[in-house]
Amino acid sequence: MAESTTEETADPFADVRWTTCSLGDFRDLYREVVAPRLRAEGRDPETDRPTHQWFRDEELRAFLAALRRHHDLSFGEFWREEVAPGGDEGYDWATDDADTREALETFLDRRRSRHSLRDSTVEAKRRRLNLYVRAYREANGETDLLAPVRADSDVPVHEAVHACYAAFDWLDARDYNPRTKTRVRSVVDGWYQHLVGRRLAAVNPATGLYDEFKWQADPSDPAPLSHAHVRKLVEAADSSREELLVVALAAWGLRANEVASLHVSQFVRDVGEDEAPYVTFAERKNGPGEVNLVYGLDALDARLDELSGREEWSGYLFPSPQGAEPHVARETVWSWFRELAERAGLPEKIDGERPSPQLCRRYWYDTYTSVLEAVLEGLEDIAAEQGSDDPRVLLSNYLSDERSRKVRREFMRAELAEAFERE
Repeated sequence: MAESTTEETADPFADVRWTTCSLGDFRDLYREVVAPRLRAEGRDPETDRPTHQWFRDEELRAFLAALRRHHDLSFGEFWREEVAPGGDEGYDWATDDADTREALETFLDRRRSRHSLRDSTVEAKRRRLNLYVRAYREANGETDLLAPVRADSDVPVHEAVHACYAAFDWLDARDYNPRTKTRVRSVVDGWYQHLVGRRLAAVNPATGLYDEFKWQADPSDPAPLSHAHVRKLVEAADSSREELLVVALAAWGLRANEVASLHVSQFVRDVGEDEAPYVTFAERKNGPGEVNLVYGLDALDARLDELSGREEWSGYLFPSPQGAEPHVARETVWSWFRELAERAGLPEKIDGERPSPQLCRRYWYDTYTSVLEAVLEGLEDIAAEQGSDDPRVLLSNYLSDERSRKVRREFMRAELAEAFERE
């Protein structure tokens, strides 16, 4: 933490050792450094969330950078979890421009409703779009992505194109893998095409990206967190706790705070023959929800067998050893995972980030997206026989909901088994 001084320094974080800061320390820094500046402007630091541009104007961006680097949290996530829990649940886009955010959300809503995309696929597109927005902001110092491409814009077309290219140069300079950049390029091109089609933009600056950037996505090049990485984690796990930790993060796609508070009462296993067991959440980031458990019940059973023999077990799968709280904290899950990743010999950086529970969640999304693509590819020939060039039509119109879900679960189970089953 920073030591208090009688004189204000140019950099209020000059004495902060970010590497030792817990989330509690970040909360204190928010109250000691950020909150007084907001109050000086007549704003309530507990309800009036500052924007990224405000942090930039106040020369406090080091706070945001350290928060992401050491805890893999965006400021929006930090705000919702640590400053104003239960408040704003909107997605934390890397732009403060309302029109740009609305255009991004509208595009995703159209993809969800008109392309019959699953929520997991939409979330993958959202994450890739946000990576572009962040790259655009960092490369150009601008958060309004609509102004340069509007029909009435004063910005020359070549400058709008250069700004788009600069964002991908920024990604190149940070060694994002070819697969990630290719997927970002695809969804960015789709977004700009959507804007042009709805007359919200006069030009698609991403059109030339395919000729400008020749990324070679080697088929053997792994996703940000690959099957091989997950297998190393599984093989390094030496307790039922660690095995369930990996399963809950990577096979079920749960958030770290959801893993920390898992309770035996949330699991529903008495289901129909063609259904999958699931875990329920009364309150989740996007409201109440259920997560299918297509893989990993053996790890759950092993953990339950171990815990059920303890005296006064409260039912939490990761009980707190101190007893002050019934279950461990989110930070403990992060600490456990980092220790396991180091023991498993995972790289220090994967796609530019330290191994983390959040990368496991992205792994789950990427795996599910690839499963959906595989299902659609398998239906292409049948769709053609039915006179359709879009296998999604067959998936949504000709297969029952039950059959469609069963096919996706079977593919997903096979994919996860490839990663989790020990050799």
